[in-house]
Amino acid sequence: MKLPAGPKIPLWLLNQQLQADPFGCMDVICKRYGDIITVMSGSTPIVYVSNPSGIKQIFTNTREITARGALNQSFAFLGGNQGILQLDGLRHKHRRKLLMPAFHGARIQAYGQRICELTEKIMSQQVLGKPFLASPTIEDITLRVGVEVVLGLHEGERYEKVQYLFSSVLKHPQSPFHKLVMKLPFGKRNFGHWSPQGHFFYLRQELFQLLYTQVEERREQADPSRTDMLSELILASDETGEPITNEEVRDLLISPIGAARDASATALAWSLYWIHRLPLVRERLLEELDNLGDYPDSKSIVALPYLSAVCNEALRIYPTQLFTFPRLVESPVEVMSYELSPGTVLIGNIYLTHQREDLYPEPKQFKPERFLEKQFSPYEFLPFGGGARVCIGATFALFEMKLILATILSRYQLSLVDKRPERPKFGGLLCYPASGVKMVMYGQRQRQRQPHQLMIN
Repeated sequence: MKLPAGPKIPLWLLNQQLQADPFGCMDVICKRYGDIITVMSGSTPIVYVSNPSGIKQIFTNTREITARGALNQSFAFLGGNQGILQLDGLRHKHRRKLLMPAFHGARIQAYGQRICELTEKIMSQQVLGKPFLASPTIEDITLRVGVEVVLGLHEGERYEKVQYLFSSVLKHPQSPFHKLVMKLPFGKRNFGHWSPQGHFFYLRQELFQLLYTQVEERREQADPSRTDMLSELILASDETGEPITNEEVRDLLISPIGAARDASATALAWSLYWIHRLPLVRERLLEELDNLGDYPDSKSIVALPYLSAVCNEALRIYPTQLFTFPRLVESPVEVMSYELSPGTVLIGNIYLTHQREDLYPEPKQFKPERFLEKQFSPYEFLPFGGGARVCIGATFALFEMKLILATILSRYQLSLVDKRPERPKFGGLLCYPASGVKMVMYGQRQRQRQPHQLMIN
């Protein structure tokens, strides 16, 4: 086996460098070793690829290279043992087919008006002239949308409790205190509800139990006319023709809601940062939105070329997901002229692919027009991964991004509080704004002509 070159430092030290400066660390490694590198995890070689032709080989060669669910077991604690990330083979393919309708076609169009209503409701709560953090504000919006689309909950005590528990479980591991405690000798021990790790386990158990209760109750009152993801899953059969168990239904619901809250919100926070940091981008975007007239429908908004380019550029320059999900070499295979042996792990480096100067001239610059001038292949632009593990909610995520941005920009006058560049911070799979994008609202946006309301039909 001939492995690509790569850094010789221990994996734990490399991870620390990645946590401290994710993009700077990867830029240095790429400059020294190129677009295919090896990092050793014990005796297991992990090969990172940022060359589009190599990524195509990884995604399309499903015989020698497999997307095993076992490689994603580190996410099982948050997503459940039977979540979509932990499944593989025919079972994975079957469950993806069940989940996808909720995020595609006419189904997502029906959520257009609700997305705009929730956005306006949350944004209107901001105090004029008082700084606020865009990231948690947008997270509130996207979590509410996710809970409604996936669970079909719209209001009430359970609606609020699900949101609280989801938000708490997802935020807990990222808190500075939790990270500090985890470095201590006994930090990972569960000493009960009042210890950091014990409290985390308690929140997770509360969330899982609440979701299981929701599944049980909905199955007892099954309604074929409902179109949320939960309603479809409880009426569906598995690949053997048997009903899907309540435990598996529960686990299948967690990742879509978590992705809606985290990945979509992070991409939106970065979008707001870039739009308000670059006045020319904001002006062109507002002009495009205003040209839609008084009552634009969701299809018209989503089809806006410059709005689409801005969203794509935000996902390119600071992708919320830095890496693809790992693949495993099952039998000897050649990738970019390297002979790889079984047991080698392959991971696409999304960030470095998006930073290639041969694809994206001046890659550090935010230039939405590049997406108006060229169409990129799914191996050149892959913010949602690719192949068998491509995000099932990619279409919905872009739909949601565009409507939320259109609502905020059309209605409110905002600006950044801090003029210094926003620093990216790596946590888990996501790369989010370190300071949360601090902004201030000055009031309703003043237009030269009669203001209009976004009406999504």
